[in-house]
Amino acid sequence: MKFMKLGSKSDSFQTDGNSMRYVAAELATDIIVDVGDIKFYLHKFPLLSKSGQLQKLVTSANGENSDEVDISDIPGGPSAFEICAKFCYGMTVTINAYNVVATRCAAEYLGMHETVEKGNLIYKIDVFLSSSIFRSWKDSIIVLQTTRSLLPLSEELEVISHCIDAIAAKACVDVSKVDWSYSYNRKNLPEENGIDSNLNGLRNRSVPKDWWVEDLCELEIGLYKRVVTTIRTKAIHSDEVIGEALKAYAYRRLPGFSKGTIQSGQAAKYRSIVDIIVWLLPAERGSVSCSFLLKLLKAAIYADFGDTTKGQLIKKIGQQLEEASVNDLLIRAGEGENMMYDVDSVKKMVEEFLVRDQIAEIESEEGHEVQEIRKPGILSDASKLMVVKLIDGYLAEIAKDPNLPLLKFIELAEMVSGISRPAHDALYRAVDMYLKEHPGISKGERKRICKLMDCKKLSVDACMHAMQNDRLPSRVVVQVLFFEQVRAAASSGSSTPDLPKSIRDLNNGSQRSSRSTTANTEEDWDAVATAEELKALKEEVASLRLASGRNGVDKAASNKLKGMLKSKKIFTKLWSSKGEKGENSGSDSSESPGSANIEEAKSTPSRNRRYSVS
Repeated sequence: MKFMKLGSKSDSFQTDGNSMRYVAAELATDIIVDVGDIKFYLHKFPLLSKSGQLQKLVTSANGENSDEVDISDIPGGPSAFEICAKFCYGMTVTINAYNVVATRCAAEYLGMHETVEKGNLIYKIDVFLSSSIFRSWKDSIIVLQTTRSLLPLSEELEVISHCIDAIAAKACVDVSKVDWSYSYNRKNLPEENGIDSNLNGLRNRSVPKDWWVEDLCELEIGLYKRVVTTIRTKAIHSDEVIGEALKAYAYRRLPGFSKGTIQSGQAAKYRSIVDIIVWLLPAERGSVSCSFLLKLLKAAIYADFGDTTKGQLIKKIGQQLEEASVNDLLIRAGEGENMMYDVDSVKKMVEEFLVRDQIAEIESEEGHEVQEIRKPGILSDASKLMVVKLIDGYLAEIAKDPNLPLLKFIELAEMVSGISRPAHDALYRAVDMYLKEHPGISKGERKRICKLMDCKKLSVDACMHAMQNDRLPSRVVVQVLFFEQVRAAASSGSSTPDLPKSIRDLNNGSQRSSRSTTANTEEDWDAVATAEELKALKEEVASLRLASGRNGVDKAASNKLKGMLKSKKIFTKLWSSKGEKGENSGSDSSESPGSANIEEAKSTPSRNRRYSVS
C-alpha cells in the first residue's frame, strides 16, 4: 500500500478521556475547536497560518468574546480534523489509501489552499493521489470505497471520477503489461498445477483476461456500476469477460445466490444489486451462461421485481435455452400460488426459443411500402433436440405437483410437439408420472394427456413397462402391443404381416397429420379388449420375443404372427367400426398413435410397476 509521511516533529497530541484532545506544550492553548462530542484544545497561530476557514471562524468568535469555534460538520469527523491539525503543527502524520479522501475533504472544508500558504495540505494530497494512489490498482479501489461516506464533497472534488478512470484504465491494459498484484481465486492457475512462481506470483504465469473481476467485487453496487460502465465504453474486453465480472459480483455480494435462495431480510439488497446487474448484462447472446440468467430470474421473482426486469431475463434465457438444465428451470412459484413451480415463465422461455427459428424482418421498399419476410429456421437440430429433452425432463418433475393443472402440462408439452423426437420414452415417463400423481382425473383428461405420446417411438423397455401399466387407457396399451408385435416380427427376420387396412392406416399414421378434426366417440374409446384378450396379446408378444432371441429362428413364429394379426378380434373390435364411417374413419385412423384420442376402459388406476423407464 502506498503512503505519504508529512511533518517532522513528534506527535504531541494527548487524550484526556474520550471527549478531549490537547497538545502538550509550554504555551497555554488559546482556542477550543468543537468537532462533534470531542473538544480540541489548541493554539491559534499554527492553525490560522494554514486554514482560511478557521481564520474566519476565529475572527467571528473574537467579536463575540469567545475562544471556541464549532466545526462539527467537517467531513471525516474528529479523526480527519486531527490529521489536519497535526499537519498545521508540523507533527508527523501518515496519509494512506484509507484516510486520504477524508483528509482531502477535511482540508477542503478548512480552506487549506496554496493561497493561504505555499505547500499547503491540499496541494500535497493532490500530488500524492495523482502520483501514487491512482497508479496503484488496489489502492485506487480502496480509495473509491472510502468516498461513499464523504458524499457529496468527494464527488465535487472529482476524487470519485479520477478513481473510476484510473481503475478502468488499468482493467483495460494489455494483459502482457500487467505487473501488479491482484486477487484471482479461479482454478487452473499454473502454481496450482505444480508450476513454480516467483515471490509475487505474477511474472511466471500468463495473466487471464478477467484478472480484475474479483477485486472489483469489493465495490458497492453504485460505484461498481460506474466502473463497469466505464470499462465497457473503452470496448477493450469481450462481452464474455464482462459477463464473467457480473457473475463474480453476484456470487460475492448476494448471500445464497449460488443456491438460488434468498436469506431472510435480504430482499432489498437483492433488488438493488440484481436490477443493476441486469442493466449491465451485455446484449450479445451467450455472454453469460443460461444457468446464471436463471439464477438472476429466481432472485428477481423472490425479490418481487417488476415485469420489465423479469421479461428481459426471460427473453435472454429463451435465446439460449438449450444450455439450461432441468434443475435450473425449477423456479418456485410466487407467494399465493397453489402450484409448486412457475410454469408460465418456462412457457415464455420456450416461446422465445421457438421465435428464434422464424425471425420476422421488416424491409422498406420503394413507395414506402412495408413488407414482412420470414427467414428460414436458424436453430440447429441439436439445439432443438436438447430443448425437447429439457422440457420432457421438466414435465416429469412438475408432474409430481398435485396442484398442477392438466392444461398447463399439456400446453407446455405441445409447444415443442413440432420438434421431432427420436424417442418418446422421456415424454412417456412424464405422462406416466402425471397419471400416477393425479389418479382422480377424468377419462377425457386421460385421453388428452396420452395423445401427447407416439407409441411407435417407445423403446423396447418403455413398451414392456407400458404393456403392464394399468394407469394407461386400454387403447394405448393395445397400440403399444401392436407396434411391439410388428417390431418383434421384424427382429425375428420375418416380413411385415399382411394387415387389415384400418390397422395399416394406424401404423402409418405418424407420417401424416398428428391432429385430427374428428374426435373419436366415447364408444370407440370404450370399445376395447377385455382383460383376457389383452393377456393373450401380451403372451403372443412374449413368445415372439423369445423366438426372435433363439439361434435359427423358427419360421413358424412369423407365420403365427401373421395369422394372429389377421384373425385377432381385438383389433377388429377397436377399428372395424371406423371403416364404416367414410371420411371419419380415415381421419381417425390416420392419426399417429401418440396423438390419437386415448381412453382407459377402467377408471381405477394401479401403481404397480414391473419395469422402470429412465
